[in-house]
Amino acid sequence: MVTELKWIGIDVSQLRLDVHIHPGAEAFSAPNDAAGLKAIFKRLKQLEVAAIGLEASGGLERKAANALAGRGYAVHLLDPAQVKAYGKAMKQKAKTDTLDAAIIARYVKAAAEQGVLRPYRPDQVLAALAALLAVRRTLLDAVKLGKAQLGLAEEPLVKRIHKSRLAQTEAQLKQIDAEIRRQIEAEPELARRAEQLATIPGVGPVLTATLLADLKELGAISSREAASLTGVAPHARQSGKTERSGKCSGGRKAVRDVLYMATLSAIKAKKPHLYPFYKRLREAGKPFKVAIIAAARKFLTIINAIIRDNTVFRTSQT
Repeated sequence: MVTELKWIGIDVSQLRLDVHIHPGAEAFSAPNDAAGLKAIFKRLKQLEVAAIGLEASGGLERKAANALAGRGYAVHLLDPAQVKAYGKAMKQKAKTDTLDAAIIARYVKAAAEQGVLRPYRPDQVLAALAALLAVRRTLLDAVKLGKAQLGLAEEPLVKRIHKSRLAQTEAQLKQIDAEIRRQIEAEPELARRAEQLATIPGVGPVLTATLLADLKELGAISSREAASLTGVAPHARQSGKTERSGKCSGGRKAVRDVLYMATLSAIKAKKPHLYPFYKRLREAGKPFKVAIIAAARKFLTIINAIIRDNTVFRTSQT
């Protein structure tokens, strides 16, 4: 008797894991803790599991993904935008955690059969680096808010409170930056990649850390794949005789945001590997946003080539 392969979708929230088994309609939930994972393992042990899909959701998924991968399951972290688009295609209008898990299960099967998924590989060093970067983003938002509040404050006591909070947040930001540098320098492979990236004009410590932690596929994928993962690749939109310009969507927002700012800074500084390209696009009538995203895509192509070829930046690479 041939055992039917099962595809597992898990919707992750802070407190709960909603699990759906496909094909079929079996679904259950468990706490997002050690006891909950143990219950999931017990149920999965009875099945012939083909693959497990979880949406990448800001780090909440890492504990479950690491535990499942550690048990030998084929685990895939999925782009939430792609899962959402798949749900729309399946005419899924209602939204609950249970329904989301069902869509994830069906999507991971379809995507795996098309060969477009990459298996998740646990890496505790990169996970720690990603966690530090997530905290850094939160602190940066707090600094921006603190400066805005301080600028509006008139009451002396309120001003002192805002100044104190702002100083504390900025001090924590410096601590985070120092720890990020320490962790990169402590790992020979990360340190080597960081040195290579540092040779590229416009690539600073924040972009370097973000690329290492949140785009670990860098150098092992094509430039087109890197652009798609980052969300700076325009996807064709054509139907019948109607053809609209490509649209960028999805991708890893944390990487895209930092890459965008680094590209903007490089263009303002008129860096030779990006500014002439950006200028030609603008002179050809391209809108600012189209030109800046194209420049970001070119920037990412250069970065990917440096890591892929295990080399350093040279002017001829532009």
